[in-house]
Amino acid sequence: MLIWDTIEVGRNDAANIVNSVFGARILTREWAVRIAGIGVVLGAYLSSDVIETARKGIFDPTKFVEIEQVLAIYISVYIVDTILLYGYSAFGMPVSTTMTLVFELLGASLFMGLIHTDEDPVKWRNAGKVVGGIVCSILLSGIMGFMIQRAARGAIRDKAKGLTTLLLHGGWIGGGLMAGLSYFMIVKGMKNVGFVKYFKKNFIDAYESYGALLTLVTMWIFFAIVIHFSLVIFRKKAAQVLFPVLTVIGMMALAFAFGQNDLANCASPGLAAIKHIRGHMDGETLTSVTKAAIPGWALFGCGVLLVFGMSTKHAQRVTRAEVRTGSAGDHVKLWAPRWCISLATALLRNRPPEPSLAPTVTRSPVGKTMHYDSLRACVIVCVSASVIATASALKLPVSTTYVAFAAVIATGVADRIFVRGDGALKLGRFIWVVFSWFMAAVIASVAAGLVCLTIYSIHIWGMIICVLINLVIRRVLKQRSDAQEERVRREAEERMHPEDFAREDEGA
Repeated sequence: MLIWDTIEVGRNDAANIVNSVFGARILTREWAVRIAGIGVVLGAYLSSDVIETARKGIFDPTKFVEIEQVLAIYISVYIVDTILLYGYSAFGMPVSTTMTLVFELLGASLFMGLIHTDEDPVKWRNAGKVVGGIVCSILLSGIMGFMIQRAARGAIRDKAKGLTTLLLHGGWIGGGLMAGLSYFMIVKGMKNVGFVKYFKKNFIDAYESYGALLTLVTMWIFFAIVIHFSLVIFRKKAAQVLFPVLTVIGMMALAFAFGQNDLANCASPGLAAIKHIRGHMDGETLTSVTKAAIPGWALFGCGVLLVFGMSTKHAQRVTRAEVRTGSAGDHVKLWAPRWCISLATALLRNRPPEPSLAPTVTRSPVGKTMHYDSLRACVIVCVSASVIATASALKLPVSTTYVAFAAVIATGVADRIFVRGDGALKLGRFIWVVFSWFMAAVIASVAAGLVCLTIYSIHIWGMIICVLINLVIRRVLKQRSDAQEERVRREAEERMHPEDFAREDEGA
């Protein structure tokens, strides 16, 4: 179940890592996955203390008398998580691994505690802290994404590869993005590494409250000088690749942060269950097993499984759908319920008639639509990686999905992408995704609780029955999602080429 769930996590959360370079057509999706995979595995191996929050921060295993009760909780989490992530991936819907796992642990431990123990095993304060961290990370990503994108777009407009414009603004914009990314990834995200500890102690902490600001400003000036001199020396060649290169660097940083944070969420129940089983066989108590460390080779192996999940078909479906939701293009292949589109239409009707700031959508040399330019792609990955790295440093298992999706939508709002073409459909899809996030939390908690009681009550037969139900649901979801994909494709072609479908109707 650990292996299965880790692959499903890679299948869904892959969109968050590669969507920017894919949407801007900087790299093909295959190459983006290969490069990002290096960062994922490295981040997994250096997984932070987030794994302790996910492993024993939501409920207290020592409140249970029998090891079977604890194992039933961990197994039920995986059975529910695999089908929930698969279903969302099949329909191209990004969902948070962190959020689903937290609510599955909460629901399973609560149901088990209410019926089979006299104590409440749920650590409600910790659970509230995690949920609060997720909400704050979404708001922070959205606000920072909007502000940085609006400032950068106001300076550069549609000249993201123009030498004259970049000589004026490329240094301070690119330098600022790299400074923030470097600070939050290295100083915050890798704070337990030896040389980072030394630097933090002797340079940042030495200046007390001014140390962090001084470090950021120094990095900003350094990167701005490097970028400016690169433009002066290499001229148009440097201008062509400035923001694409920064985007790829940001993608690597986001992949590293993803491996640190989301790996902890999907791996912790399985690795903790293995620890409990081995400890029980050796005659250890639940308390001593809970304190056992997670081996690095296990985290490395889970990182490899995440990369494998990123390469699957449904991972591509999630990537395409998320990119199209934030696309600056007029027509997109998306689906949203009618009530979401109606609500989006009403919201857009009250907006002032302002022109879009996004550059005109073009096609790559091989004919692929460039849904947004490299400037916006760079802002998305830099903001997302910085927020996630900071959360990892604070031991908070936040959602890579929510943070990255918030950055995509916030930068889109800054570029006013919803004022033309299929704006109501894109905004409706955004509303549907957010609504589905809340539904996922409810489904995760209730389903995990019921599955947990089933497994504990009838043991191995309970596991077999629940897994069989999982497989049946997967088959139904695959059939329906494939049919919806074909229907969405046809509806999009009809909107883009109505004259062709009019002739078909006349012929019929």
